[in-house]
Amino acid sequence: MDSSLILSNILNPPVLFFFLGMLAIFVQSDLEIPNPLPKLFSLYLLVSIGFKGGHELFQSGLSPLIIATLLAAVFMASIVPIYSFFILRIKLDTYNAAAIAATYGSISAVTFITASSLLDKLQIPYGGHMVAALALMESPAIVVGLILVRVFAAKKAADEVDEAESTETSWGEVLREAFLNGSVLLLIGSVIIGVATGLDGWNKVHLFVEKDLFYGALMFFLLDMGLVAARRIQDLRQTGMFLIGFAVLMPLFNALLGILLAKAIGMGQGDALLFAVLCASASYIAVPAAMRMTVPEANPSLYVSMALAITFPFNIIVGIPIYLQAINMLGM
Repeated sequence: MDSSLILSNILNPPVLFFFLGMLAIFVQSDLEIPNPLPKLFSLYLLVSIGFKGGHELFQSGLSPLIIATLLAAVFMASIVPIYSFFILRIKLDTYNAAAIAATYGSISAVTFITASSLLDKLQIPYGGHMVAALALMESPAIVVGLILVRVFAAKKAADEVDEAESTETSWGEVLREAFLNGSVLLLIGSVIIGVATGLDGWNKVHLFVEKDLFYGALMFFLLDMGLVAARRIQDLRQTGMFLIGFAVLMPLFNALLGILLAKAIGMGQGDALLFAVLCASASYIAVPAAMRMTVPEANPSLYVSMALAITFPFNIIVGIPIYLQAINMLGM
């Protein structure tokens, strides 16, 4: 393992601001970011990566490699929750296992952004179509997680009639949350606008979405994420070593599968890293929002704290460099 990759990633300014946020909580500082601003930073980052990805997709077009990449993204987002569920069922009930499995089948946009910033720093090229892969991987895990609950959760005979009557409504809400939640809609919409407006649209707004302003917003956003993650660490006492181990080992396993699939497809170095990161990350925004609404029996402190306080820091500190090193070893 090349330690310089880890050092290069850790010394990335946005990552250091994440650590600063965690430090502020540990030393009991009163540092905080006023409540509307983190949401604004999140919206800006989604618009920026979506529009830039759409512009690059406009330039490159839909080649067989890009189509294969997008299909692979949907495949991984659908299959990861299934085998994760059966691993988690060793220790957990159906509801918590399905909620955590869906969380790890979906993705973290901020982890993706952090990986892309490292690629920019190392001057490794990557395709804008990876943003489309990011958008496609948000929703399938939610649907698969709900299917797992429907299939495996024990249902009381007395509730069967009521459940049958409410299935259509609940599935409508599930599909709406999976495909029309704010982050997915904004990201997909930004990609489409970037494609539709082409070079003329890019010339008008490129200063707004390119690196200088983007990295400033990312630093503030990761500062807030550090504050939130440090507060969530206290919740880990409830998870036990099994779930802590899952939150570290499952990203490594999913990244390995993603890298092997990327090599089979023929992705380049930069695209392979972003794909591995998408496979390895866990959602702490879209999926928890959907699970709270559709699987109230599951404990949010489990899947939120695992994704945000363990998997997210693990990926941005050592996971991303490990995945890049593995890609280099395979000669991609």
